[in-house]
Amino acid sequence: MDKLNRSLFGDDFQWGVSTAAFQIEGACAADGKGESIWDAFTAKKGKVSNGHHAQIACDFYNNYKADIDLVKQLNIPNFRFSISWTRILPNGTTDWVNMAGVAYYQRIIDYCLEQGVEPWITIYHWDIPQSLEAKGGWTNREIVEWFTDYVAVCAQQFGNRVKHWMVMNEPSVFTGAGYFFGIHAPGRTGIKNFVPAIHHVVLGMVAGAKKLRALLPGANIGTTFSCSHIEPYSDKKKDIEAANRADILINRLFIEPVLGLGYPMDEIPVLKELKKYFKPGDEANLHFDFDFIGLQNYTREIVKYSFFTPYVGAKLIKAENRKVETTVMGWEVYPRSIYDILKKFSAYPQIKKILITENGAAFPDEVKDGEVNDPRRTDYIKANIAQVLKAKQEGCRVHGYFVWTLTDNFEWAEGYHPRFGLIHVDFETQKRIIKGSGKWYAGFLAGR
Repeated sequence: MDKLNRSLFGDDFQWGVSTAAFQIEGACAADGKGESIWDAFTAKKGKVSNGHHAQIACDFYNNYKADIDLVKQLNIPNFRFSISWTRILPNGTTDWVNMAGVAYYQRIIDYCLEQGVEPWITIYHWDIPQSLEAKGGWTNREIVEWFTDYVAVCAQQFGNRVKHWMVMNEPSVFTGAGYFFGIHAPGRTGIKNFVPAIHHVVLGMVAGAKKLRALLPGANIGTTFSCSHIEPYSDKKKDIEAANRADILINRLFIEPVLGLGYPMDEIPVLKELKKYFKPGDEANLHFDFDFIGLQNYTREIVKYSFFTPYVGAKLIKAENRKVETTVMGWEVYPRSIYDILKKFSAYPQIKKILITENGAAFPDEVKDGEVNDPRRTDYIKANIAQVLKAKQEGCRVHGYFVWTLTDNFEWAEGYHPRFGLIHVDFETQKRIIKGSGKWYAGFLAGR
């Protein structure tokens, strides 16, 4: 671990940091921005821990120059951020292109390039316009067209200066949490919402990628998937089969159709409901040859058979009940997971390149004498980078690593309690303090 050095990864390995618009920008109604599902969701009582909202968040909308200066100060060459759909298209459609929102992102891109920081854009990071959600959101097949039109506007407005694109962020999370469990926006529940959302998201992801390719033929186009290494609770057949079903839902459901392998329906019968939503030509429109795949990994999951869990017959054994080290999110600290995931996804011959587009940890942080010393986060990032190096040295096609995240931010339904940032934010004063982990990452990227 002590010998970990940036040079071991090669000169073409991409190092970066990742963020998301809704989690950092604030300015929730500034300059013509429309309402997103997360604006609506956070306004409902009891949906977000402690009643937190993101109306101000990190105020990146006004602080973007200072925060990009910090990216440069930390020697981070690549900055991943997302576009807010409702800043660009307040009503969700191209009937109204908000040029004030377009100009805002043009300023961010320009400032990144001025500072020698390469912008990487995520087009969709969970914040569909509320006006489109009122029409069914991802359960409405029309969203494929709405989304493609939005992608086209982004490509036309920013494509002359942005080389690197990610179409969507973590489809399994925003469909599962938002359209099945209802714990994320828009708060829909049940199979009747989840299954059509799956199909329309995959169609939208591919249609968006094809639109990018048509408009920006030289662009580097990817999309990102959340993933967790899955292990069975025991060597009993029922636990092994349950772990396999969990793996299908968590890791395989969205990537396999995109790779041309179709949906993995056979072992989870309820997924055959997807066939109801197919129309002629859909099979060809589920597949795209991405330049890279982004993987986002934080932990592993231990899975046990459960008769009482509908559809999958499996349940996760919480880390706290396994007496292992955990983060503030209750996730096991298990760096080997990122190695196992890289080995798993490298086994798909259709994937050209893999980037780790998110990896990080939330731990309790304390400001003491004007500093934030966070050795557990530093150790977590070091250990994960070491596992990425091991996978790379064993032949995995991994070409980049982005930390989640730059600054402490609004962490969805958990509000502001979990702090993932390399930089501490006082949400009352907006004061930034680079944490020990940020200083370590800066030193590592400088070759120290």
